[in-house]
Amino acid sequence: MAKFYLGNIVILPLFELTQKQASKLALVSQGLNKSNAFGQGVNGVNAAVKHLSYIQIDSISVIQRAHHHCLWSRVKNYQPDFIEQLIAQKQIFEYWSHAAAYLPIQDYRFSLPKKHAIAAGEKHWWEKNPIAEKRVLQRIQQEGPLRAKDFERDNTKKGSGWWDWKPDKVALEQLFIEGELMVVERRGFQKVYDLTERVLPAGIDTTVPSTNEFERHLICSYIRAHGFANAQQISYLRKGLKNNITRTCQGMLENNELQQVTLGDQTYYALPNITDLLKQSVNRNLVNILSPFDNAVIQRKRLSEVFGFDYQIECYVPPTKRQYGYFSLPLLWGTEFVGRMDTKIDRKTQIFHIQNLHLETAKVDEFVEVLQPAIKAFIQFNHGVDIKVHKVTSEQTLGANKEANIVQRLQIL
Repeated sequence: MAKFYLGNIVILPLFELTQKQASKLALVSQGLNKSNAFGQGVNGVNAAVKHLSYIQIDSISVIQRAHHHCLWSRVKNYQPDFIEQLIAQKQIFEYWSHAAAYLPIQDYRFSLPKKHAIAAGEKHWWEKNPIAEKRVLQRIQQEGPLRAKDFERDNTKKGSGWWDWKPDKVALEQLFIEGELMVVERRGFQKVYDLTERVLPAGIDTTVPSTNEFERHLICSYIRAHGFANAQQISYLRKGLKNNITRTCQGMLENNELQQVTLGDQTYYALPNITDLLKQSVNRNLVNILSPFDNAVIQRKRLSEVFGFDYQIECYVPPTKRQYGYFSLPLLWGTEFVGRMDTKIDRKTQIFHIQNLHLETAKVDEFVEVLQPAIKAFIQFNHGVDIKVHKVTSEQTLGANKEANIVQRLQIL
């Protein structure tokens, strides 16, 4: 790429991305361009978390939970206990990114600004309760790691939701979000808390980053994981950061640490290695069945801008207003999103239900052919032994015979 000079400053020209280049760049950066882009086993999972900077945790369990699903999409021999192994090895830790997440332990110091702000009085969800917090800390100091269920309720009324948590559970979460406690494991889906000083690995950097360091960390982490970004995307769900991120990006641009790229009429920031990333290959026949909370799709506006795929998770939509289903999963074929699939695993019967397979490609037969093995692998990941396809819909006119044929093809494991 040619360089231009303004005095002693090197100016890189704008890199104009085509739609195909943009989607390729995003998928290569996400490790979704080929199988096992980060390697296999526990080491592959560790590499994926480091590169992506976070894996979102979510409690919805109609299929395997989102954090397991996101990692399985990138590490094909993934097992759910790999996360627990990495926590036990002190390679990753649980905290808050834009949402609850698993984070690489080397990024621990970048969790400190939020922890210190909350400890200083900034509200996360609940008001502080010094008496309950003192009681909780004393028990954990004396007894070791504990769960919320290890603390008795202060009355006999059963809680009806997160707003009705008992004081000790609220205290545990408050101390966790302030940084006094860390999660050492999950039993089932319940957090087990211990003192931070007993959890952190020896030699970990606990210096609080400056504002500029923190902003640069967010910028570089996001662009590394997504290929290119604007300030709004980098500051996603981080209140009050957009203007600062914009200012820091401009400074990095002037120092040639970033370059600007365009996609249509939008301008983004990218790292200088963009041409190297675009040289990487994409497996055009690879089908990825993604979680609604996957790093690649969690920002719906970006998903539409880069891939032209308008997506909404409908579990929060009233049943009468759902178009595709309660938990519809994006279907990625090569570099294109070509449909969505509403799924559920019945854990008693081990039947994997496809409530609705909605196809958004003209190449229906070709896609169904490559979708079959992807669904088979996904069913195994969800511990299913049988499959039932309830409905197939399409942007194209299928007809009853065509729909029946697709159902028959997919129900052969």
